[in-house]
Amino acid sequence: MSLLIGASTIGLILALLALGVYLSFRIFNFPDITVDGSLTFGAAVTAILLVRHVHPMLATLAGFGAGFVAGALTGILHTKFKIHGLLSGILVMTALYSVNLHVMGKSNLPLLNEKTLATAVEQLAARLRGGEQDIGILGWSVGLRDLSMLLGTVGLVGAVGASLYAFFCTDLGTAMRATGDNPQMIRALGVSVDFILILGLALSNGLVALAGSLLAQYQGFADVQMGIGMVVWGLASVIIGEALVGTQRFGFLITGAVMGSVLFRLLVAIALRWGLNPNDLKLITAVFVFVALVAPNLVRRMKSSVPKPNPA
Repeated sequence: MSLLIGASTIGLILALLALGVYLSFRIFNFPDITVDGSLTFGAAVTAILLVRHVHPMLATLAGFGAGFVAGALTGILHTKFKIHGLLSGILVMTALYSVNLHVMGKSNLPLLNEKTLATAVEQLAARLRGGEQDIGILGWSVGLRDLSMLLGTVGLVGAVGASLYAFFCTDLGTAMRATGDNPQMIRALGVSVDFILILGLALSNGLVALAGSLLAQYQGFADVQMGIGMVVWGLASVIIGEALVGTQRFGFLITGAVMGSVLFRLLVAIALRWGLNPNDLKLITAVFVFVALVAPNLVRRMKSSVPKPNPA
């Protein structure tokens, strides 16, 4: 039960990463590789502030802001300096590796003795439970920290998802979605496509950095390597989510991205429990994403190659 709860919690935290990847890849059709650096950037900024005894909420918001700035920089490189989108993301991601090292001062920064959102949620749950540390669920003993963090993450991700849906129902949000579909039309209506793209990438990487901030607080450390390959993880979650919901309605796609992240994390946890070599995890993830990207086209080709019966 603890494995299930822990994997679900990490899956929910990384759902924020999946939402950020969804914004850049699906709404703007922008191959943003900044994700691998901005996740660590958010974790690094939050961690160093927590070590300096800044309030966890302010440190978490600062992590979001750090990713927001990183995403905006990628957008500026692409729109103002006319650098290819993929290369813009690679440039910022590469620079962030050194920036993260300078921010933390070392490659790994422990948070086990610091007050974080995870410890705050645990202390709140302990007060509500009268100091009881274990809770029985379906005959299993579950730690209060694990359960309280799961419930807190559910509430946070739900609030972020609802806020995203509400935002994209506004005029600005609608303009963002339309920019990804038809930038020429938006430009003809007098809307600055460059500004919309910069804002969209900033929001995307802000969500990714928020995921890194929460992940560092939950795991108890920030590491300079923790963002490697996360863009593939986010894309895998988005693909799984789209398959789960089976519709292109925006609200369902947001829900699907969250569900895809949790399901993917559960599958990884089960595979590791059954003996999968952790060194193969990134390879298996890449293969899975490849299959998920290719399979729909193969299915359509197979359907189109089947001869239709002649009408009687």
